[in-house]
Amino acid sequence: MSADYDITETLDVKGASCPMPVVKTKSAIDDLAEGEILEVLATDSGSMSDIDGWASGTAGVELVDQEEGDDVYKHYVRKTK
Repeated sequence: MSADYDITETLDVKGASCPMPVVKTKSAIDDLAEGEILEVLATDSGSMSDIDGWASGTAGVELVDQEEGDDVYKHYVRKTK
């Protein structure tokens, strides 16, 4: 994880499969203020491409980083507006 950002909130979607990680990420991002970072914890390997694709095509969010662990995929999403 980069030292360039601080996590504001963590969303645990472990055990959820597509499309729920993206649906719940969008809902959680809507509740954050501009500049805040959401950490998303998922076990669905498809979340790596799903959250990347969602963030790339969605105004007001930026995918800051992703990490692939042994059992958990971590996504860091910033609300930009």
